[in-house]
Formats: sequence, structure tokens, C-alpha cells
Amino acid sequence: MTLGGVNRVRTRGRSWIRALSNVERPAVRLVCFPYSGGTAATYRAWSSVIPEDIELLAVQYPGQADRIAEAPASSIPEMASAVAEELSRLDPVRCALFGHSLGALVAYETAKALRDIGRPVDFLFVSGAPAPGRPRGELKHRLGDEELWSELRDLGGISPEVDEPEVRDLLLPVLRSYITLTETYRPQPHAEPLACRVRGYYSTEDPLVNGAEFGAWAAVSSGEFSVRTWPGGHFDSLADPGELIADVVSALAGDEVPR
Repeated sequence: MTLGGVNRVRTRGRSWIRALSNVERPAVRLVCFPYSGGTAATYRAWSSVIPEDIELLAVQYPGQADRIAEAPASSIPEMASAVAEELSRLDPVRCALFGHSLGALVAYETAKALRDIGRPVDFLFVSGAPAPGRPRGELKHRLGDEELWSELRDLGGISPEVDEPEVRDLLLPVLRSYITLTETYRPQPHAEPLACRVRGYYSTEDPLVNGAEFGAWAAVSSGEFSVRTWPGGHFDSLADPGELIADVVSALAGDEVPR
């Protein structure tokens, strides 16, 4: 979990988008969506290793970092609509979306929203989340405060520097709100499939993802679908993201990537 933020740029008012790289004429725009409790700064380290022609943007959710004074969002489609509206103001370039956990669902809904306003994305990367509409295990958002905090700590979502009672009392209501959105999200019935390529990632010891059902992500698009697995738990691929970033970049470049 990250408490820091990044500078507000590109958009006005209570903006959702943060620029993590400065690219005048990008060949590709990569927009990254955090997990519950994550911030745009989650992806800051990516800026030093991606190619110079990729513009790196990240989403900042209300209630987090420099938006901490705002109430959390009330639905995933609401979040997606706001992000799509801000992205639509930027110069049109080839666009890809990456999201982890909650971020995967917001990225998917954002891809739909962008398509519906005539700005379809080229690639959707989804990580650490069951496909829309697939059953989930125990609903964590119903746990008491101590139990929920303990579950998040065991999952790897609470770093030692914020594992204090005062910080927990401050952060837990927002965390619970976004975990609730993740666990109660239901996709629009009979939604028209996207047409973009979709690449999924999950870790083999992630208790939140059933590997046997992860392939259900293929149904969200008529485009090519591929999957890559990683060893480790829910947050491991983001904690040491070098291999993940290389895979995303290879996919964007059109190189052969493992299935």
C-alpha cells in the first residue's frame, strides 16, 4: 500500500489521471489502474524502464493520496466513465490499459466506455482478478475491521510502515469501500464484446484467483486472448515488476509472447 501521491498534471479539477512520463509524441499510451488501496504512484517505477515512445499514465482513485479528502467512488462503471472522459480529451494515439485486481475491472469497464465514445483501445491487460461475472470466494468486505486488516496484511497489501492502529483507522474505511466494489461488481448483462487484444496475468499462489477459471476473460473481447502465469502471491508481480513490464512492452510491440 502506498500513501504517497504524484503531481497533478494534464487535467483540471479533481482529475483521475496522473502522467508518470513526459512523451511529446507517444507511439502508445499505456494507462495503469491500481488495486484497492493502491495509488497512481504504484506504477511510478515503470517509467524508468519502459521505452521512451510509450506515454505512461496512471489513475488516481478518489479517497486516495492527493484525493484523500474526497469520498470513494460509488461504482466501477462510474469510475470508468470518469477516466474515459478524461482520456478522451487527450490527443488520440494507440492506447492500452493495464489493471491489477480492482484495477482490472475498472480497466475493462473503461475500455467499454472508450469504445462507446469512438476511442477504442488496442490492448487490455488484466492482472490478479477473476473475469467479470465469475464467482468469488469469501467476501472480505463483510469482515470486521481487525479481520479485514489481518486478511490484507496476510495478502501482502499492507506494508510494515503503515501497519499501525492510527493508520488503519484512517485507511480502512476507504479500503473497505473499494474492496466492496470489487466483490459486488456485476458486469452489464449481454454486453457487446470488445474488439481489442486481451492478455491476462495471474500468480499461481494468489488466493483471489482461480487459475482454472481465469480463461473466462477471453469472453470480454472478440480479439486475441492470451495468458501468462507467475509464481507467488497476489502482489508479487507488482512488487518486483521487471518481468511483467517486459512482457507488456513485448505485447505492445507485437512480439511473440508466451501463452
